Amino acid sequence: YLGVSRGEGLHVASAGVYGATLVALYAASTLYHAFRRPGVKRVLRVLDHCAIYLLIAGTYTPFVLVGLGGRLGWTLFAVVWAMAVAGIVFKVFATGRFAVVSTAAYVAMGWLGIVALGPLIRSLSGAALVWLLAGGIAYTAGTFFYHRKIPYAHALWHVFVLLGSVCHFVAIGLYVLVPGA
Repeated sequence: YLGVSRGEGLHVASAGVYGATLVALYAASTLYHAFRRPGVKRVLRVLDHCAIYLLIAGTYTPFVLVGLGGRLGWTLFAVVWAMAVAGIVFKVFATGRFAVVSTAAYVAMGWLGIVALGPLIRSLSGAALVWLLAGGIAYTAGTFFYHRKIPYAHALWHVFVLLGSVCHFVAIGLYVLVPGA
């Protein structure tokens, strides 16, 4: 809603891309965890893992196109979406294999924005940066539990993912897409 209320093309498109990828991730994850039939579950697992790449790129979209803009913003947009496409191709052929490599790729892609830290600091409010950083830390901390064989590790992974999603939603919704925030 906030992106659309601005009425500006990049705000609308960025909000739409972010919202669509957020819904795609949670829909894919919900379906994957809901079904028990092995064949269906295998397909849904691939979609679930591919949706992670989509959400990472979708989350970058408002930050780089609205927050940064210009040549740097569009360059990061192209790089992160190219990485998402490459990650999706990798996942289609390798889901279930190379788990540590996949997790490292998610984390590296998520923290790629550090290359534009200076411009981000200059273009985003302090509050937006705090929420952005908190989300990145939550997602990254969650990876600690992802591969662990300890009780409730998978549930803890999802708690951290939810925290990261909420932090980024706040950063985007209240600070990136809203003028003067």
